[in-house]
Amino acid sequence: MSKREDYISWDEYFMGVALLSGKRSKDPHTQVGCCIVSEDNRILSMGYNGLPRGCSDDEFPWGREGDDPLGTKYFYTVHSELNAILNYGGPSLAGAKIYVSLFPCNECAKAIIQSGIKELIYDSDKYADTSIVIASKKMLDAAGVYHHQYERTNRVVEIEL
Repeated sequence: MSKREDYISWDEYFMGVALLSGKRSKDPHTQVGCCIVSEDNRILSMGYNGLPRGCSDDEFPWGREGDDPLGTKYFYTVHSELNAILNYGGPSLAGAKIYVSLFPCNECAKAIIQSGIKELIYDSDKYADTSIVIASKKMLDAAGVYHHQYERTNRVVEIEL
């Protein structure tokens, strides 16, 4: 008897973990997840977009628009990439890869660069034409962080919960 041949690849596995992590987000509009992986394919950390510890999901705003920016989610939410970097308890992320469901903003790109992560694999790049993402790509390129889009296999993996 030989091994099974229909197992998922490392990229499918880690992007799957990132996408599943995003399902933890309470944000009604955008659920982003990420997974940080060592050079030898060990999961080091995960994260999703949400409020900082101790800040109630029920007391802070989740809206995207309003006359007062303090009434929107943008001043309060922590992005998945920053959450994963901050959640990591090990000595260094140098040389690691990060899988994200949405291309990172400029602030998360700074954290990725500063943490020593060397490769970024993203699923969606729906904000590619925005200044935030253009700046992000410019910094990642300058810092030598290789970034590329995940190539979907369209494989369906079901998990019964």
